[in-house]
Formats: sequence, structure tokens, C-alpha cells
Amino acid sequence: ATAVVEGTGDHGCEYMTGGTVAVLGKTGRNFAAGMSGGIAYVFDEDGHFAKRCNTAMVSLEKLLPAHEQEATVDKAIWHRTKSVDGVDREPQTDEAILKKLLEDHHRWTGSQRARDILDHWAESRAKFVKVFPNEYRRALGELNAAKEAATTIAQAKAPAVAKV
Repeated sequence: ATAVVEGTGDHGCEYMTGGTVAVLGKTGRNFAAGMSGGIAYVFDEDGHFAKRCNTAMVSLEKLLPAHEQEATVDKAIWHRTKSVDGVDREPQTDEAILKKLLEDHHRWTGSQRARDILDHWAESRAKFVKVFPNEYRRALGELNAAKEAATTIAQAKAPAVAKV
């Protein structure tokens, strides 16, 4: 599932197991308690989100500019969103995912909050916190390693092409 909300009460994203959430306003206490999958992007305008987040199962990261994520983060642990028919898309940078969510949210709802964030993107991007479940990070790495191993095995089993 994918959701864009303009704020949450207590226990936002509690027991979240997958999908993508963007929170454009304040959160209540105990955000992300029991969160084991998916990604949440939280606009931390007041700089106090970490105090309201339950970090027992998640890491809080800054939202990197696309070029920085491409240069420094292993693509194996990039978040994948799903298409309307439920098919995994290719991994995208967090900035690209979030910006598309905000653009769609503004287009579909007329949200002035989303428009203001987009209109001041460079400044706003720096205030977003990525909530990344530790177990999800591990699972993404393991899935990618298994996929790479299967590809290597398939290539090794493929008949050699004779050179003419």
C-alpha cells in the first residue's frame, strides 16, 4: 500500500509490514512501533521527530539527494514501489519516490502542504527523515544476494557458444 498523510496521531505506522508512507506533518508518539517492512518518509519540520519515534526496530536516516544516494548506497537495499497492478518496479532513489508521491498527492487532492514542500524542495528535502526498518534492510540485501547467486548459477550452466 501507498499513503500520503498530512499528519498522524500516536502509533503511526505501527506494525507496518510493507509499502510506502509519506507523512507531511507532525506525528504523535510511538511512531513506527513494531514496523518491520516498507519505508516511511516523515517531514520533520520541528526537528523533534526522533523523540516521538520508537526506534526499537527502525533506523532513522536523512533523505539523501538522488546523486548522493546513487554514489553511496548499495542499490541492493533501495526501496521498490509497486505499480497499480502490484508488480515491483525497478528500485528508485528515495528522492524520486517521495517527490512523485508529493506531486501525485497535490494533483489528486489539491494539498497546499504538498505544494509548499515541492515549491521549496531543496530546503524541504533536508527536513525529511527516512524511517527504515532494520529487518527490511536485511531482507532486501538477502533477496538481492540470492538473485545474484541464481543468475551466476544460470550463466554457469548455460552451454558455451562456439566461436566461429
